[in-house]
Amino acid sequence: MGAGLMTFDTVPGWGLTADGKSAIGPTHGGVIVGKDGTIYTSADKGVIAFSPDGKVTREFPGEPYTKLHDIEIRDENGTEYLYGARNANAEGIKFNAADGKVALRLPFPDDSGLVAKPFSPTAITVSNNGNIFLSDGYASNIIFIFDKAGKYLKHFGAKGNGPRQFNTAHGMTLDTRYEPNRLLICDRNHQPRGRLLHYSLEGEYINEVIGGLGMPTSVSVQGDYVSVPDLHGRVVILDKTNTIMAVLGHNPDRKQGSNYGIKQADWIEGLFSGTHGSGWDADGNLYVQDWNVDGRIIKLVRVKG
Repeated sequence: MGAGLMTFDTVPGWGLTADGKSAIGPTHGGVIVGKDGTIYTSADKGVIAFSPDGKVTREFPGEPYTKLHDIEIRDENGTEYLYGARNANAEGIKFNAADGKVALRLPFPDDSGLVAKPFSPTAITVSNNGNIFLSDGYASNIIFIFDKAGKYLKHFGAKGNGPRQFNTAHGMTLDTRYEPNRLLICDRNHQPRGRLLHYSLEGEYINEVIGGLGMPTSVSVQGDYVSVPDLHGRVVILDKTNTIMAVLGHNPDRKQGSNYGIKQADWIEGLFSGTHGSGWDADGNLYVQDWNVDGRIIKLVRVKG
């Protein structure tokens, strides 16, 4: 699937158990890859770590690891930490990727002077100085900024369909393709179609990166490239000029796109349904999670030209 530099092969059965079943259970989360190649994905039941060949190496089940809607990973003085946005549990969280020890929890910041009614974070990312950005994408659409210790600093954004508003600030990452780095934010439900926006790390609007994307759920950067899962059932790949290089796994069946209820028996190799999260490894392979009742994660191996 794909085209040119962004051509991939699927790996049938990757991430399934010995009896061919999903190893992760229902999914509404993200995917990220650690420095040693470990693939972490978040599911309703918790966080599951896979080896590159698709075997489960460890799990963090139950509280406080359940229902991380988005995850990021960061190496801090040789220790990797997972950061998560827990929409159903009204908090951000940081924990050790090796042993699960919780280092930080981020509830609604009362110091902001705002009122949480409700608070439902959907995305989280971290800048190079350790500042944490937490998007309240299922509620106020405000993005809160905390320092590395969890102290509230400021906030920006508002719900709406205007040029500088968010109509579901669903996904977000640090866009390292540019200096200085900036935030790349998914405005998933913008009308008439979803779009990506750039904001500075101080919360200042920069520009609309690209529109017409359907329902972009998340963004993941590797080098000059960005993967953008679309809930309609596809992944869009952009280059540094934010030109579309390839569309992966496009599902032509509109009944399967944005459909959480597609059972494993009805999965089609090479086609996505409710595409929700993605993450790159160091070799340019891509891991994609569908929003799915049975829990689907797919490995795409980059075809070298």
